[in-house]
Amino acid sequence: MEKIQDAIYNWLTIKVVIEERPDDKAAAETEEMFRSILMEELGLSEIEVKKENGFYQISYCLEGEQRSTRFPQELIEVMLNQINESPDRYQNYPD
Repeated sequence: MEKIQDAIYNWLTIKVVIEERPDDKAAAETEEMFRSILMEELGLSEIEVKKENGFYQISYCLEGEQRSTRFPQELIEVMLNQINESPDRYQNYPD
C-alpha cells in the first residue's frame, strides 16, 4: 500500500503543476509517466481528485474495491510553490 501512496503523491504533485502550467511539456510528460505507473503497473482506475478543507482527497478503484487517501495541500503544492517563487530556475519549454 505504501508504494501506491508514494505513486499517488508523485503523480498528484506534478498534476498540480500541470493545472497551473498547462503548456509545460516536461511537466506533462512527467505527469503522463506517473499516471501510467498508477494505472498500468499498480492497477488503479477511476482516479478522482478533490481539494477540500486544506487536503487533496484522492479516490480510486483497485481490484474492484473503492479506496481513498488524502494529502495536506501544503505537501502537494511544494513543487508548484517553488516554481512560482523562482520562475527563472524553472523555465517552461513548450513545443
